[in-house]
Amino acid sequence: MENILDDYAHTNGLREVDTRLKLFVGAGCILIGIMSQTPYAPLFIGLSLGCATVLLARIPFGIYLRLLAIPVSFAVTSCIVILLLTGGGGVIWEWSILGQPLTVTTESADLALLLMARTFGGMSALYFIALTTPAVELFAVMRRLHLPQEFIDLSMLIYRYIFILIGEAIAIRNAQVMRHGYTTFRNSLSAFSMLAAMLFLRSWEKGEDLLRAMDARCYDGKLSVMEDEGHIPKKALLAVAAYLCTCMAFMVIPGG
Repeated sequence: MENILDDYAHTNGLREVDTRLKLFVGAGCILIGIMSQTPYAPLFIGLSLGCATVLLARIPFGIYLRLLAIPVSFAVTSCIVILLLTGGGGVIWEWSILGQPLTVTTESADLALLLMARTFGGMSALYFIALTTPAVELFAVMRRLHLPQEFIDLSMLIYRYIFILIGEAIAIRNAQVMRHGYTTFRNSLSAFSMLAAMLFLRSWEKGEDLLRAMDARCYDGKLSVMEDEGHIPKKALLAVAAYLCTCMAFMVIPGG
């Protein structure tokens, strides 16, 4: 499961769609969601891009929900804090715990809803890009945009090492589980510390192996990326522009 994003990025139903179009849609939706002062635009973005990812890209619905649940769980925690500690507006609900008054107001409820909607919309846009576009194509677009070569190379190496470290961590933990390393709390602390130490050593060794492999292939300071100079169809550009205009139209809907 450590390669799930990369696997689906190479096999999804939108694989052949131009990378620039998908980036335009995803980045545009993220900006619209951030700028929106009401939850309508982010919610529309989240629902529409979620449907596109599941129905058009044919990403399994269960996998998509599991991925989306990770950021949403953090957002729910933040929303609870905002809901209880942000004042202003009329009081909706008020009670006391151990002498500490807790109040939910209209402004705190609106702010919590907006935060949740922005998280939902932003992560849907981000997953739309990540699940439909291979990383190598993202790096090619970055090169077309004339971003610094050092930034692109570092991004490629970091992306590669994320999966290497995840794979190594899973292999080490599986070996520890087979040896009953997590049967008690004390054993779990000891096993986790050993895992962290071994992961550091393995990452250092993998880095040395990569450096030797690059030197053996006459590395000259630049990592090559295959680029596609194809043209974007006008109909596709118009469809994307119409979708983003629709998203912006939801921004002007007044809040309740």
